[in-house]
Amino acid sequence: LHSVTTFILLGFSEYPHLQIPLFLVFLIIYTVTLVGNLGIIVVIRFNPKLHTPMYFFLSHLSFLDICYSSVFTPKLLEILVVEDRTISFKGCMVQFYFVCAFVITEMFMLAVMAYDRFVAVCNPLLYTVAMSQKLCALLVAGTYAWGGICSLTLTYSLLELSYCGPNVINHFGCEYSAILSLSCSDPYFSQMTCLVISTFNEACSLLIILASYLFIVVTIVKMPSTGGLQKAFSTCASHLTAITIFHGIILLLYCVPNSKSSWLLVKVATVFFTVMIPMLNPLIYSLRNKDVKDTARKLIHTKLLSHSM
Repeated sequence: LHSVTTFILLGFSEYPHLQIPLFLVFLIIYTVTLVGNLGIIVVIRFNPKLHTPMYFFLSHLSFLDICYSSVFTPKLLEILVVEDRTISFKGCMVQFYFVCAFVITEMFMLAVMAYDRFVAVCNPLLYTVAMSQKLCALLVAGTYAWGGICSLTLTYSLLELSYCGPNVINHFGCEYSAILSLSCSDPYFSQMTCLVISTFNEACSLLIILASYLFIVVTIVKMPSTGGLQKAFSTCASHLTAITIFHGIILLLYCVPNSKSSWLLVKVATVFFTVMIPMLNPLIYSLRNKDVKDTARKLIHTKLLSHSM
């Protein structure tokens, strides 16, 4: 089935003068992503006040951001500085599987977080009962399992195709449409699989998010006091920002016509998606969140004090 054993990733090789600046930019972004997301996980662990469902989901969101940027970015950094831009067929499929699994999981993690905000704002008195530890664990396990199953199906649909050359991927990673364009067998089944899975996931997660926020808005509008209004809005604003960026780029990526001229747009959008979003999430959530900022400050102070002693 596969006579091609390696793929060559073009990356941004058509802009040789940009290779080093891009390498430095992506390296800085990747470092900020790792530090920011690990920081959020540590802060949530250390502060018992943050041991609530909202922060439990947030720490998983940070973990997912670390994971999927770590699957894509190191290879991107490598092909920017190394002459040899190859990736093995197996390596390519593994990279695709993990990126896809983490992205779908994150898509539903954002939906779970929207549902959590809905329960917190609309049923504050029943919140701790409704969002029990068991339910939270089940929701998180469900998102990971669903991400894995969908990604397995999509990876299988790519493995079923035959690749007899050319083997040049016009991308910096193993992205679905880029791999599909190299196949020399009929891609109809694979395209349909991708279309069904991505449309279903996008529609479901967006529906959960929109329904949750619709109920939240209705509840907030009915609130008598402005204090409650402000508090409810501030917790939701950061989440809405993250959702808008995430789904906006997904829709952009899969709604662009697949022509040669749009490859650059696809590459830039994918960079934004796999490199920028994981960095933006901790910034969006921590900068808008007093509890996270306070705990981070305390942690830094105690660490500095213990070092200076």
